[in-house]
Amino acid sequence: MTWPQILSWRLRRQFVSAADGSDAVSVVRRLCGVQTQVASSAELAVAVRSAEPDPGEIGRALWSDRTLVKTWIMRGTLHLLPAGELADYCAALSTLRFWEKGSWQRGHGVTADEIAAIIKAVPRALEAEGPLTREELVGAVVDVTGDAHLREALTSGWGALLKPLSRLGELCYGPPREGRVTFTAPRTWIPGWPAALPPQEEAGVRLARAFLGAHGPATPEMFDTWLFGGVARKAVLKGWFRDLAPELTEVETGDGLVLLALAEHLDDLASTRASAEVHLLPSFDQYILAAPRTLAPLIPPLLKPKVSRQAGWISPVVVHEGRVAGVWEAKNGDITLDLATSVPQASLDAAVTRMRALLS
Repeated sequence: MTWPQILSWRLRRQFVSAADGSDAVSVVRRLCGVQTQVASSAELAVAVRSAEPDPGEIGRALWSDRTLVKTWIMRGTLHLLPAGELADYCAALSTLRFWEKGSWQRGHGVTADEIAAIIKAVPRALEAEGPLTREELVGAVVDVTGDAHLREALTSGWGALLKPLSRLGELCYGPPREGRVTFTAPRTWIPGWPAALPPQEEAGVRLARAFLGAHGPATPEMFDTWLFGGVARKAVLKGWFRDLAPELTEVETGDGLVLLALAEHLDDLASTRASAEVHLLPSFDQYILAAPRTLAPLIPPLLKPKVSRQAGWISPVVVHEGRVAGVWEAKNGDITLDLATSVPQASLDAAVTRMRALLS
């Protein structure tokens, strides 16, 4: 298969080509989450894929319907996920317990006993009193543990000491209160939350299957990079793909790379033709985030510094024929383009017009 085929298939599977996503939960589910470090980017990522964009839909799904959940998850970054699937992500990611390493504890100024105390105290506080602001949660943890030192540790940084709780399925974002973030416990917030996380062997297979259904064909290493940041336990990763193997088929790209595809998608992939379409995608879009930044067929090497910038910033991109052709920026009420290659003007104008409407 050629890379233009594969990338065009991904665009269609990710609701980009036809903008035919039925609702926010369906879009987030197909994409295997939407990064929401920047909330407006997450809203745009859903809107650009939606048949009928609804500016208030994500807020309702998060805080009224509770069909979406907001939490630190893949690679320790903030994401939207379908609430009913969060347990699978937690089960898979909790196979890597980074907070138990001495180097991590020393780097965050806590001992093994203190992080264990936090992991025990936070669920108790959230179930008894949540949702709580960060300040209220820290106060509750200090009250429960009697360890005043934890106040400083828990209030510094970007919530690093709370991220283990999110991976364990013990903490997620609650509804904002007077402009401030709150945290709550999934078991009291999410309808139907299970009594225990599913076995990681089953959860990991489900995540790998879903990933390949939107971001495939791909390698286990690509999946690892997206989910763990490339540091998964190798035995765990191999086990998931071994169990999924009966559903997989190897495909080879024109540049000789061997990838794995779900067999059920093979005919659809093979019949896909390279797309000539132009699309504008927002910053931190899953189309970019779920692929290695070193994947030259997607991001030309000369464009990589503009797409993947300092401090983990992923720029809004212009995509032509499935490949990044440049970046864009919303500035002074309009869209500024920085193209590295020529693209069809009529298609570009249509994409800009649509994005301008979504931004407004």
